[in-house]
Amino acid sequence: MEYRTLGRSGLKVSAIAMGTFTFGGVGPFGRVGNQGVEDARRLVDLCLDHGVNTFDCANMYSMGVAEEILGEVLEGRRDRVLVTSKARMRVGDGPNDEGASRHHLIRECEKSLKRLRTDHIDIYFMHEWDGTTPVEEKMAALDRLVSDGKVRYVGCSNYSGWHIAKSLMASDRDHRVRFVTQQIHYTIEAREAEYELLPLGLDQGLGTMVWSPLAAGLLTGKHRRGRPVAEGSRQAAGWTEPPIRDLERLWDIIEVLVQVGEAHGVSAAQVALAWLLTRPTVSSLIVGGRNEAQFKDSLAAVSLQLTAEDLARLNEVSKPPLIYPYWHQGQFARTRFSPADWVLHEGNEPPAW
Repeated sequence: MEYRTLGRSGLKVSAIAMGTFTFGGVGPFGRVGNQGVEDARRLVDLCLDHGVNTFDCANMYSMGVAEEILGEVLEGRRDRVLVTSKARMRVGDGPNDEGASRHHLIRECEKSLKRLRTDHIDIYFMHEWDGTTPVEEKMAALDRLVSDGKVRYVGCSNYSGWHIAKSLMASDRDHRVRFVTQQIHYTIEAREAEYELLPLGLDQGLGTMVWSPLAAGLLTGKHRRGRPVAEGSRQAAGWTEPPIRDLERLWDIIEVLVQVGEAHGVSAAQVALAWLLTRPTVSSLIVGGRNEAQFKDSLAAVSLQLTAEDLARLNEVSKPPLIYPYWHQGQFARTRFSPADWVLHEGNEPPAW
């Protein structure tokens, strides 16, 4: 296993983290997986044996059951690992059962600690933006949780660039704890994060943790152009996340993933994960799975070394378009670009007129 520093913190996270989205199977989460304690224990053991030190969870996964299962299977070895959780999503019917208010965040953190059977959460994420709670209140609540020893580090998830910038500004101005990481959806098919989130992360020292790095299984090679949806997949169960806006582009990307994989004697999934591990600011990929074979395949991606030719093919087939203002900056500002600007513009040459 490879261990990477998370942003500008001193924390080392495994390049592959274990996602617990499938623990519990309560409500709509049952369409993805429904691992109970024993199944979860077997998969956690497998990940530990392969050097995984980071386990990702959230208070709303199966309405708390995922945290309960993770807490049970990690009991007695909690000090060996890092545990993350999240808050912000709705977890009840009351008016304060969602959001980033001081009331909600402190209450939900304390509930998560009990379910996880621990005295602290290593990385606590804001699971989603809350535009009605002042960022000052949110960051003060997170600062309090860190001061009280209930949380070690804080991060955000599913924020836009200006949401993160506003939060960081409030932290710096008020001398509060600062985000050290963002957890985002980012794949070779979904490269929107390169417009703002990765450049901001590089500039501001945020490590990137990637959720659903295989696009809910779409990039495994099991789904191909002209074939029916793979039996037993999330898509066959009616799962619609993430959205795919250009199916033909998706099939083109998968074809290249498969071809590169065949050249290395590995799966398309490993290629997709290995590509992500070459990207700026990426610290850890949060992978899930329904069985040991899926986890073993994902874990092997850490050892895959893609060639310069491989990366060129993968980048070309998936390159995001330069939307405004980036096409304009690409023509007139590239001589004054910072390393953060080049995250998006590398390989994008201005047109010759």
